Amino acid sequence: MDWNLRYDIHSDTECDLSEGVSAPRNLLEMNSENLIFQQNDLFPSAFPLMADIRRQGKLCDVVLKVEGQQFSAHKIVLASAIPYFHAMFMNDMVESRNKEIEIKCIDATALEALVNFAYTGKVVLDKNNVQSIMIGASYLQLNKVRDACANYLLQRIHPQNALGFRHFAESLGSSTLADSAEKYIEWYFHEVSQNEEYLNLPVNEIKDLLMKNDLRVDNEEQVFEACMRWLKYDIDKRKEHLPELLSLVRLPLLSPLYITDRVKNEEHIRYSIQCRDLVDEALTFHLIPERRALIQSFRTEPRVCDVKGYIFVVGGLNRHGDSLSTVEYYDPKTEKWNIAPPMSMMRSRLGVAVIKHKLYAFGGYNGRDRLSSVEVYDAILKKWSMVTPMICKRSALGATALGDIIYVCGGYDGVTSLNSVERYHPSTNSWCSLAPMNKSRSAGAVIACQGHIYALGGHDGLSIFDSVERYNPASNTWIEAPPMLTKRCRLGVAMLGGKLYACGGYDGSSFLQTVEMYCPRANKWTYVAPMNAQRSRVALTANMGKLWAVGGYDGISNLNSVEVYDPNRDVWEYAPVMIAHEGGVGLGVISVP
Repeated sequence: MDWNLRYDIHSDTECDLSEGVSAPRNLLEMNSENLIFQQNDLFPSAFPLMADIRRQGKLCDVVLKVEGQQFSAHKIVLASAIPYFHAMFMNDMVESRNKEIEIKCIDATALEALVNFAYTGKVVLDKNNVQSIMIGASYLQLNKVRDACANYLLQRIHPQNALGFRHFAESLGSSTLADSAEKYIEWYFHEVSQNEEYLNLPVNEIKDLLMKNDLRVDNEEQVFEACMRWLKYDIDKRKEHLPELLSLVRLPLLSPLYITDRVKNEEHIRYSIQCRDLVDEALTFHLIPERRALIQSFRTEPRVCDVKGYIFVVGGLNRHGDSLSTVEYYDPKTEKWNIAPPMSMMRSRLGVAVIKHKLYAFGGYNGRDRLSSVEVYDAILKKWSMVTPMICKRSALGATALGDIIYVCGGYDGVTSLNSVERYHPSTNSWCSLAPMNKSRSAGAVIACQGHIYALGGHDGLSIFDSVERYNPASNTWIEAPPMLTKRCRLGVAMLGGKLYACGGYDGSSFLQTVEMYCPRANKWTYVAPMNAQRSRVALTANMGKLWAVGGYDGISNLNSVEVYDPNRDVWEYAPVMIAHEGGVGLGVISVP
């Protein structure tokens, strides 16, 4: 008669049945012919025992020599745990028959740590040994140790060492560290360019940096200053590279005032014909808009990721439709929403514009009245203060910043839709009226693009528009621009990579999830991937090279959800939901030093 028994037993002869037992259990299997015993803790206990045998100098059959130091070990252990030695000992290489082996390209401290790792599976990393151990791990093909070193270094990367980390990682073939260091350099280019590592880069690496479309800078001025900083660090040897380097700075994106007062006054630029031609091109771009089509190039396209920072959501509505004074912000690094100080009054259907580290909230509706008041949030001081009110009270208005000036357009004053336009000068805390738009636009959108102000969509109380008009600050005139493919009011608009994006809104019968893109160079609109949700009263902004669609109304309820658009993949994906807002909010990105 066949029988089959299976028992779980401890390594001790008596079985401990007390609660909480976590020791590895051995296995005993019996049948009519065989008894199979399996000791599950054999391997975990064997390597520490081999390490102890090695410490005693027993049974060692190889000596590794490096920098005048010697380390005894067992070939079988090294071949089992380290790919480099497995290849050496198992492929009948000359070294496999030697008692002593000379090791090069690794320092003694790193080799000792990695040989110990072969016996213990552990290595202790610190700021003094991590780079030498990473070199050794790469040489010995211990990829997991190499990646652990890379992760250690990534936690300690900063503007002073980022370029060095990237070069170090590339020399070792560590794509994890190299790619992360590259992204860090792009993100903190301005800070990186202030340091010694940057100033000592060869010209080819400086060219690679200045060409990058993904530099996250507050403005192109920072790129120009970085270029000149490198050049002047060793002007006699480097001045010959100025024309080529200056051609990589997107001079047309600089303000005319900065070009005239700063760029043209650089001595070495004045004395170079090629440099003067580049400056003239930039000034022509600003002063003669009719010729812009003739000088379109990468220099006239904003860098893809020229805005970085915290995404601030202000005012708007709660789930019951009440106006809010609440403010929250999204930190892209932690991927979390946080509460910020509230505004002094409730505002929904407000306009928002950002200049540097200050966010301005214009007008809106407090639940009773349309507002003309304006308040500003200083992200460094973390407080709100009132400034001079607008000339007209407005809700459902559009607002945008161009340089150091803010423009507000259209809206609703409680009686009629508006076509009036005002301009605010923060430096003088004053307003002035400008030429009105061709159409009265309530619940439209306003955005600055390549030196102009665009007003898109909206309604006049009777009709919803697909029309777009463009304002030229130099001539104080509005002209018609190509209309959108869909009529939209309560839409979101943002600029990314030199292109305008319009998303969501309401067309009179449907709440929209479609998104379209306007290319100034091609002078036409095309559809891109639609959002995942219908969003009227949606707020849109650009941050970190992507579009962020925040809140809105889907025809049933106010939304606290957020979607992010990746233009490289033409895909929208959800981001963490807001914690204190729903519905139509004011939105702005603040870059905080």
